[in-house]
Amino acid sequence: MVKTPLPIAILISGSGSNLQALIDAERSGELGCDIAVVISDRSGVQGLDRAADAGLGVEVVDWSAFDSREAFSEAVCDAAQRYGARALVLAGFMRILTPNAITRFPNAIINVHPALLPSFPGARAVEGTLAYGVKLTGVTVHFVDEQVDHGPIISQEAIEVLPDDDADALHARIQEVEHRLLPEAVAAFARGNLVVDGRHVRLRHAQTEAKTG
Repeated sequence: MVKTPLPIAILISGSGSNLQALIDAERSGELGCDIAVVISDRSGVQGLDRAADAGLGVEVVDWSAFDSREAFSEAVCDAAQRYGARALVLAGFMRILTPNAITRFPNAIINVHPALLPSFPGARAVEGTLAYGVKLTGVTVHFVDEQVDHGPIISQEAIEVLPDDDADALHARIQEVEHRLLPEAVAAFARGNLVVDGRHVRLRHAQTEAKTG
């Protein structure tokens, strides 16, 4: 039996470079997902153009049109479910979803963050990394829970902070890793290979090999 690709909604706020990485992975057959819709929290961003160029459905759920974060989150989830999405992928999405979204998509919201969580959560992780003077930063892909940049970690990769780095240079190297790590994590999720056990995320096939080896 041929497995039906998992329908997902990708949430963006800006240029959509991680969106493009996911589109490329879908086209190559490596993502295991059907990108059902791309949802932006504002109009006029480059990511919407990328989605349109790829022939994807697009929705703008304008943050400024809502009087509460709860109402905004509900509208985002409503838009995703209208297109049949069964998971949300936050690809440079700069809004915080409220617990109602986690209830509607339990263990099915994935985010990518430009630091090694739990260090430097929040919107200015790259700047915080440089200000603190750490020697290593990186990328974290994680499930979203009720707290900001807090959910169970799917994967991480370290990146050296160079002495002459500024925010743009460091962010560019971080994005190179994001564009690989995020599609890999989404593909593992789509295959049903991620098992969430409290704060731990394990690969199902790794567990099976350990039992049969």
